[in-house]
Amino acid sequence: MKILTVLGARPQFIKAAAVSRVIRSRGGITEKIVHTGQHFDKKMSQVFFDEMDIPTPDYELNINSLSHGAMTGRMIEGLEEIIIQEKPDVVLVYGDTNSTLAGAIAATKLQVKLAHVEAGLRSYNMAMPEEVNRILTDRVSNFLFCPTATAVRNLQKEGFNAFSCIITNPGDVMYDSLLYYAARSNYQPTTKNYILLTLHRQENTDNPQRLQTIVEAINMLAEKFAIVFPIHPRTQKKLTEWGIKLSFNPVEPVGYLEMIGLLKGASLVLTDSGGLQKEAYMLNKYCVTLRDETEWLELVEGGYNFLAGTDPNKILEFAGSYFAKEINSNDLLYGDGHASEKICDTLITHIG
Repeated sequence: MKILTVLGARPQFIKAAAVSRVIRSRGGITEKIVHTGQHFDKKMSQVFFDEMDIPTPDYELNINSLSHGAMTGRMIEGLEEIIIQEKPDVVLVYGDTNSTLAGAIAATKLQVKLAHVEAGLRSYNMAMPEEVNRILTDRVSNFLFCPTATAVRNLQKEGFNAFSCIITNPGDVMYDSLLYYAARSNYQPTTKNYILLTLHRQENTDNPQRLQTIVEAINMLAEKFAIVFPIHPRTQKKLTEWGIKLSFNPVEPVGYLEMIGLLKGASLVLTDSGGLQKEAYMLNKYCVTLRDETEWLELVEGGYNFLAGTDPNKILEFAGSYFAKEINSNDLLYGDGHASEKICDTLITHIG
């Protein structure tokens, strides 16, 4: 069986590391990797391949810094050529980026089977490009690998049981990766008793009012707590463009192993990232989410994650209430750490 894996952004590298490791351990499976270039900054992309031992991409499209339509269109064009050349048995896509959608469209148009890892997630906010990408990708996928029971229920409510597709809940491959690399991360942050902050979602960074309000709240937190903020290049660009000032110094983007070290040492997580919300829970950290909704509803329902949006009062209240507290839970919300093996087993069973 030949798998063509499409990657383009940091969370996808993390997820793909776990699955690629299983693929390499199995006989009879080969993998070709395409890096679309969606995250083109070396600190946001290449470092993950280097430190996570992901095989060097077989193809690099170098497509970035374009509008959604232009970026997705050029990716489809490039991926079509590669699919025709490689003739894979299945195209494997992860998450909800433009690279994911492009891979889904290219595979479907060429009648190649499509597998979506992290299927069934819904924030129910159609203003998010990620929500559009994940819904469209799910609809044309032959294999829907859901990370949670909630994701399975979402697909069932949308009528996917009537479609010609296979829906399974193997667990979350990000949990597989976190368990593997957390045992190998020796990074020790020099700062103590800090909030780990990430901020990069388009709904926040591309809206000057939302970004201004979030920064004002963070600046107030910085008067009381140390904040470690690995800043995304796009966020830095927008802060400069709109003249929004941080009252503390952010740090450069970090690799995955260093991020795990920062997460291990954090007293609280403040983020608009989908992946970091889960990773915080997996490492027993409470999380305050700078969004109005989340696709990880089980974390909110369990009292592990708190939606603050851009409301300064909520941001300050949640941060003050849960700083330096750790989660004590035996819930297996994201599986048993063997999701990657189950995904490969399913593909082998149904494709060969």
